Amino acid sequence: MLFAPIGEAGQLKLKDSAVCIVGMGALGTVLANHMVRAGVGLVRFVDRDYVEQSNLQRQMLYDEEDVRSGYPKVIAAEKKLRKINSDVRIEAIVADVTVQNIESLLEGMDLVLDGTDNFQTRYLLNDACFKLGIPFTYGGAVSSRGMSAILVPGRTPCLRCFIPSADGGGQTCDTIGVIAPVVDIVASYQAVEALKFLVGADGSRRNSLVTFDLWHNRYYEMKLGEPANNCPCCQLKQYPALDPAEQDAAISLCGRETVQLAGSGPLDLALWRERLEPATVQVSSNAYLLRAELPEGERLVLFPDGRVFVQGTDDVVRAKTLYARYIGS
Repeated sequence: MLFAPIGEAGQLKLKDSAVCIVGMGALGTVLANHMVRAGVGLVRFVDRDYVEQSNLQRQMLYDEEDVRSGYPKVIAAEKKLRKINSDVRIEAIVADVTVQNIESLLEGMDLVLDGTDNFQTRYLLNDACFKLGIPFTYGGAVSSRGMSAILVPGRTPCLRCFIPSADGGGQTCDTIGVIAPVVDIVASYQAVEALKFLVGADGSRRNSLVTFDLWHNRYYEMKLGEPANNCPCCQLKQYPALDPAEQDAAISLCGRETVQLAGSGPLDLALWRERLEPATVQVSSNAYLLRAELPEGERLVLFPDGRVFVQGTDDVVRAKTLYARYIGS
């Protein structure tokens, strides 16, 4: 409140605001930390994954106890953030963000913050946000490079206007790494633009895409400009990522040697523990997931919502074979 551009009036606006963070990895943990500490009234975050040892180098809310417990990232984050600001309402949702649930997840939100690590989900967020008229803060970090922009329906282009396709693939944190300071800076850029929007400081909002390389001391700023005339999202209103036909039931998580399979319905973890223990090397579980080490060398991770990770392969056919063998078709 002592910071004049926010002040008491701005703090009250933050208290009455609701934001959704999609992805609670490196970017998401910093974003959630900022939003909760800033006093945003409702902070909802969604993630499909659980905490692993390799996350700890850059995912600031987690520790080795979370790894040992096998907590989903959103549950581990919720436990810590509730100790930081008990006045903030926190909603932690263990889920994969899909065409089927994206609009319900964003219902009632004033702003969406991108904590994702892949363009498939980013385009889904972008298209849903522009369809629903919800601003979207984009952020990306890899190696020593980062970029960020705030995209506001009706006022700025959407993500597709300046990154029309991710068909060429690209480098990821899991293939070439990332240094943690880059993550902090990208998420802080996102967070400050979020605060500007939420308190109504439109004149201070940055209308550009910032990119930088911390290691090589480079910084660029590109004006967002006008929307692309033929943009299928913000101009033609086609929202291609919201087409159910574009949703793949099997997704290889880049660099992770993990394939996610959507499954056919909810899974009773206690029942599946009984079924898998005789046929597998070792089974461990908690209230949120079940892990089974397979004789073939791979691992199954089952979630109550029906999703299954097949870890130890990035071959979708191999993953589907193991799924059919142990879970069924």
